[in-house]
Amino acid sequence: MSFRKSGWALLLFMCAAAPAWSADCRIGLYELDDDGAVDIAPTSDSKLRWRRPNGTTGELTEGRSGIWSSTAGWTGRDDGRRVSFSDCAAGRIHFDGADGRRVALDIRDQKFDSAGVALAGRLVMPPGVARVPLVILVHGSEQFSALDFYALQRMFPSAGIGVFVYDKRGTGSSGGNYTHDYRVLAADAAEAVRAARKLAGARAGRVGFQGSSQGGWVAPLAATMTTVDFVVVSYGLAVSPLDEDNEAVALDMTRHGFGQAETAKALEVARAAQAIALSGFQTGYEELDAVRARYAQEPWLKFVRGNITQVILSQPREVLLAQGPVLFAGILPHYDPMPVLRRLETPQLWILGAEDIDAPVAETVRRLRTLKKDGRPVATVVYPRAEHGMYEFELDAAGERLSLRQPATYFPLMCDFIRRGRIGSRYADGTIYR
Repeated sequence: MSFRKSGWALLLFMCAAAPAWSADCRIGLYELDDDGAVDIAPTSDSKLRWRRPNGTTGELTEGRSGIWSSTAGWTGRDDGRRVSFSDCAAGRIHFDGADGRRVALDIRDQKFDSAGVALAGRLVMPPGVARVPLVILVHGSEQFSALDFYALQRMFPSAGIGVFVYDKRGTGSSGGNYTHDYRVLAADAAEAVRAARKLAGARAGRVGFQGSSQGGWVAPLAATMTTVDFVVVSYGLAVSPLDEDNEAVALDMTRHGFGQAETAKALEVARAAQAIALSGFQTGYEELDAVRARYAQEPWLKFVRGNITQVILSQPREVLLAQGPVLFAGILPHYDPMPVLRRLETPQLWILGAEDIDAPVAETVRRLRTLKKDGRPVATVVYPRAEHGMYEFELDAAGERLSLRQPATYFPLMCDFIRRGRIGSRYADGTIYR
């Protein structure tokens, strides 16, 4: 799996320090002569990553004479693309045979206050003075800096949409302590709306949220704390974190060919692992050891993964005792998002991947369709070959997934809803529930 794992598994990914956007003049949005755009972003290992609005992406490694070679998605396989950059002053790129020039976006960094905590924010607007939609990016559960790593802060402006991006508390340049408390994070997101509107001034048109993964719990809740025109949820869930974990464990069993009896045993392991998290990582280790020992010879045990469960099964006790309370700070494992979704009047677009094994979507789709039947303003689009992060993938020799790209219509779908509050009649092979 790539590092874009969902929710709790992502907690183990500790992103190395990377240069801020302004520290590397190659990072930015470029308009190509073939009438397309390409974004160049930093990675956690001091390489670069390109992305295009059609969902294609690759990692760039510098070679001789300043020529960068590209590998497809996260596969490490050369895709034949070659990229070079001019000096900083010229702001030029030569990308896969096309020349391009850096786009001069309107960028303003400013800290804002949320309950006494200083959060680092950034407004990124398309060139010009026209009134444009404005989207506030709401984090997933990652611990790295959104200001450094979120490519959507430039991708949306490439489509004429303004962005406000910020480092959530306890990450990057923001103060405060890292937390999974959705109520605190939602209050921060609501304050981000106010800061964004103030910075954008008369240029702010429709304003709303785009929340990914954990942001699917936070953004709708934030929409009850401030007035917004839309909420976009990307690969989020309408179930609790514990329900997510149980669904993921059950899916682990069915996708590896096991039946109900094995699934029941796997969920027994999951409950023992979850009990450790529910205790604040203080107790339950002996009980988990006993359950694992009881099933040690069972062929299904090695396929038990889940999310919360995966973190606990993969780490020794001493690591969990020391790091668990920090990594899972503020965890709300029983949080039920449905009361918020039932009363929310703000139009919502939910975009899900049918192949998501980190955050399985079956129950979420059922709940969203029920909300729609009950008159809630909810549209749902499910891409059949996408996993978490909205990435299509291939399998390596060991059967592990290697992420390739996002669906070609994923980014245009978000842009349509952000601009107009509605979506079109078709987005490639995405299944639309409206």
